[in-house]
Amino acid sequence: MPIFEYVCGECNHRFELLVYGSTQAACPKCNTTKLEKQISSFGVGGTDSWALPGNGGGACGSCGDPRGPGSCSMN
Repeated sequence: MPIFEYVCGECNHRFELLVYGSTQAACPKCNTTKLEKQISSFGVGGTDSWALPGNGGGACGSCGDPRGPGSCSMN
């Protein structure tokens, strides 16, 4: 289920909302359904301080070398 960003047409409140199926979104502040869906983006890459280093940070220790064959035993 996608998370959408909205701006309320009545009170200009900006918010994000997890939308389930055909549920109609409403402003959590004034409860109107006059909403404008915003174009949202998602983060890719490693520009933030919490991002992993370019090499992926290494193995978790339970599976060995992540460059080898097979898949992680934690999945």
